[in-house]
Amino acid sequence: MKNVKRILYAEDNPKDRELTLTALQEHNLANEVTCVGDGEEALDFLYRRGKYSGEEEYPLAAILLDIKMPKVDGIEVLRQIKSDNKLKHIPVVILTSSREERDLIESYQLGVNAYVVKPMEFSEFIDAVKNLGLFWALINETI
Repeated sequence: MKNVKRILYAEDNPKDRELTLTALQEHNLANEVTCVGDGEEALDFLYRRGKYSGEEEYPLAAILLDIKMPKVDGIEVLRQIKSDNKLKHIPVVILTSSREERDLIESYQLGVNAYVVKPMEFSEFIDAVKNLGLFWALINETI
């Protein structure tokens, strides 16, 4: 049996973060989710810097990124992940409220694995997160 991998979730909106975590928990996903509040903290986690220095490195099943975050936005985090030979194999899902075509295009040009616009309806949001979690954390095979 393979080890259960973590999910890194970068989201600055506490309500969206809470809804996403609730949706994942309600559907019994076994993956531990590490939440960070901005892109800089996501990069610190990935590179074991700042408060994450010295912490054990965990395999990641997926990275969920919001685009519009303070300090370092999700597009820049994606750019750094996909340009790093050690990290580029980790599936990255943009989970955002942005419907801007340029964000969508740039995300795919940088190598994002999926781009999901957060539904406005609560039940649709829960379903979208559940499906994301099921696919990226349980079904998708990673190295």
